[in-house]
Amino acid sequence: MEKKMRFGIKSKIIIGYLIVIVCLFIAFIVLNSQISSLQKERNFIIDHDIEVHDLTNRIEKHLLDMETGQRGYIITGEASYLEPYNSAASSWEKDYNALYQLLNNNPNQQEKLEKIKGSIQDWIESAGEPTIALKKENNTKELQQFFEKDPGRRYMDDIRSQFTSFRNVEKKSTETRATELDEKNQKIKIGLYGLLLFVTLISLAIAIVLSNSIVNTIKEVTQTIKQITAAKGESKGRIKVRSNDEIKDLGIATNALLENIEERNWLQTNIAHAVTMYQGIASVDKLAEKFLFTVSEMTGASFGAFYVREENDKGDLFVKQAAFADRKGDAGRESFLIGEGLIGQAALEKRTLVINDVPDTYQLIASGLGDVKPKSIFIVPVLFEDEVIAVIELASLHEFTVLEQELISQVIETFGLTINGVIRRMEIARLLKESQAMTEELQAQSEELQTQSEELQMQSEELRMINEQLEERTKDAEEKSFELEAAKEDLEEKAHQLELNSQYKSEFLANMSHELRTPLNSILILSEMLEENAAKTLSEDEEEYARIIHSSGKDLLALINDILDLSKVESGKLDVLLAEMNMSELPDQIERNFSHVAEQKKVQLKINKAQDVPDIIHTDEKRFQQIVKNLLSNAFKFTESGSVTVSIQRVADHRLTTAMRTVDTDCWLEIAVADTGIGIPKEKHQLIFEAFQQADGATVRKYGGTGLGLSICSEFAKLLGGWISLSSEVGKGSTFTLYLPSLSNGLVDYEKVNFAYEEVAVSVEEAEPEAEITEIDHPIQPVEPSLQDDENVFQDKRVLIVDDDQRNIFALKTALAKQGMTIMTAHNGIECLEMMKNSEPFDLILMDIMMPQMDGYEAMQKIRGELKLVDLPIIALTAKAMKNDREKCLEAGASDYISKPLDLNQLFSVMRVWLVN
Repeated sequence: MEKKMRFGIKSKIIIGYLIVIVCLFIAFIVLNSQISSLQKERNFIIDHDIEVHDLTNRIEKHLLDMETGQRGYIITGEASYLEPYNSAASSWEKDYNALYQLLNNNPNQQEKLEKIKGSIQDWIESAGEPTIALKKENNTKELQQFFEKDPGRRYMDDIRSQFTSFRNVEKKSTETRATELDEKNQKIKIGLYGLLLFVTLISLAIAIVLSNSIVNTIKEVTQTIKQITAAKGESKGRIKVRSNDEIKDLGIATNALLENIEERNWLQTNIAHAVTMYQGIASVDKLAEKFLFTVSEMTGASFGAFYVREENDKGDLFVKQAAFADRKGDAGRESFLIGEGLIGQAALEKRTLVINDVPDTYQLIASGLGDVKPKSIFIVPVLFEDEVIAVIELASLHEFTVLEQELISQVIETFGLTINGVIRRMEIARLLKESQAMTEELQAQSEELQTQSEELQMQSEELRMINEQLEERTKDAEEKSFELEAAKEDLEEKAHQLELNSQYKSEFLANMSHELRTPLNSILILSEMLEENAAKTLSEDEEEYARIIHSSGKDLLALINDILDLSKVESGKLDVLLAEMNMSELPDQIERNFSHVAEQKKVQLKINKAQDVPDIIHTDEKRFQQIVKNLLSNAFKFTESGSVTVSIQRVADHRLTTAMRTVDTDCWLEIAVADTGIGIPKEKHQLIFEAFQQADGATVRKYGGTGLGLSICSEFAKLLGGWISLSSEVGKGSTFTLYLPSLSNGLVDYEKVNFAYEEVAVSVEEAEPEAEITEIDHPIQPVEPSLQDDENVFQDKRVLIVDDDQRNIFALKTALAKQGMTIMTAHNGIECLEMMKNSEPFDLILMDIMMPQMDGYEAMQKIRGELKLVDLPIIALTAKAMKNDREKCLEAGASDYISKPLDLNQLFSVMRVWLVN
């Protein structure tokens, strides 16, 4: 039988497209011919008609130039007016001849041009040349008579009329050609639509024929697939296709896909069944029996054995735990070592073995009627964490198919985890039983210990040994746990990161302190000098201004210290100094510090102090004053009008909460700062006590600030055993209330009491301590010299100031010059060394630490080392008050150390000591 000719879908589609392309090609040729004809006619209209109009305009322009030049010459007598006349007289005939030649196919227009030419010549002969000649002869009388009649105007009017008639005719001719062109364009459009319709009909006919030949076959295939789908995978039907094209290939591929899906469904169903069948099994032998039974049922295996690894003195030994179709326990050997026999070799190489040529000596499979030789053997190792923990051997009367081998391989992939889990559970159960037995034993021993002290010691020793054993087992378990080790490494990495973050934070705060203290040093020194008014050149008001500047500078210094203190609070390094505080002076202090602020803002300041407030309380006065100043500063900042009220009273006994009563204190004070300012939304009450936070971004823009003050107040209040509460309404004002105990018996354990939430105990998470930022308040005190007259110790002393900040140099130079000292300055360590090499010896050096190019540390080392000036007094000055900075300066060669901003009295005292020595 001859093979049926193959006529594929591709061939059908290509033939259909070729027919459509041929039709389109024919239509394109016809359309291109018509478009070329239209293009020629359009080009004629553009080139011919535009050229006619252009030449007409140029001739008329020449005539106008002649008339203008003639009149200009006659009026002025200037020969330059004849240039456009002569140029136009020589050019108009050239344009006329070109226009005449262009109209050779239009005799009527040529006749009109001849009339125009005659009129132009008449004007030249009768009006142009004669008048110019008369003007050249200076015959004014005849010129006047000529222009009284003015025959040239009549010629000009005739010429313009003739040009207008000429242009109108040309315009009508252009419109006629355009109309004819539009008619041709319409005919081409109709023909194009006809061709498009023809090609469309041809394409539809071809498409219908091809689609029917394809769709009908696809419908048959689709119907067969739907029947198979409706059978929910149970149908064994296959697709039958009669056509000899790609649809037939689709049917064959679909049949192969259905067979593959059936195999995969069988594989997945059996895998799912195998995975779920051993859930809840708590012993290895039952797990092995269940597994062998299930796998044998799925694969048709007739014989099997299950071996599990056990450790002994000889090494890893695999012991039989279960067998399938066992005959009096003779199904395989009871145990084997790794590498022993085929099964041992499979365990050693960690690979699956399939043997289809079974030797005659292999054990027979027993049945009721006799013994049968197996045809195929399947040995598969079970792995857990790349270690063989079990081996399974199966034998079958038929060869294991690829699908059956894949089924067992996939089941084994997760079976190792199950075996390990069961072994672990068994081990845990065993340990639990041992632990329970130990617990019972310990309970019995405890009862005996109550009556016999000697037995108590013996049993305690025994209990210690048992605990040591348990600890050793715990350590072994921890060493074997990979996840615990990974978690430990992760924690160590996070701890390292935390330590780095703490170090960066400390360095940032130290640098910030340096940048703020450097300009502040100049402010304090100069303002103190102005306040002293040694030259008596300042008025009392100016002295008061200097005192206010000096006081404000000290307040700013205190604020810098408080920012550093906030970091210390967070790291638990802030010291609280409890002492007696005079509460009777508090109203006067508030009045003195804030009355001028109230006057400037035109806000009323009210201070109310109850009679029952004790005169003396025990607290850290510096922290207390900082809290009150911050609260009042905020109140004035956000109050535009109205008043700011400070109320100081003692908390009555009936108002004390349970948490307050737990604090060992003489009394509780309530200091309320109320204002009539902008108020704070209720949902922002908690937010404003966080560092660098304010109630609204618009507040920052309008009032400024860092959002740090309330955070510092809150932390200080906690350190002093109290807390701050807030009551506020937007648009009406706010009231901040400080509750503070009198701590005559020491600090409050605020880790156990949270006053913000009464009666609720909280636990404080221990964190890694941050690097401490320490402000050095006092320099190193050298040994006091013997008493002597040092009234003029500073007179004529040579002092070198080394500092990169010109403001500090000016302030120090001014202050020291008043003491009679000779001052030299250097801006970095390099300049300092050059001056010391090239100048007379100095009596003392004031050395800044943070400088460009060469800092103070390196400069002091070179002075002591290279210059060998070991006895020269060097006082280190720095605004970066980090911990161990003093020791670092002394190691570099400093004689003493003072932190900025400088106190002049302190500086003079230290200088006097070293100059006397």
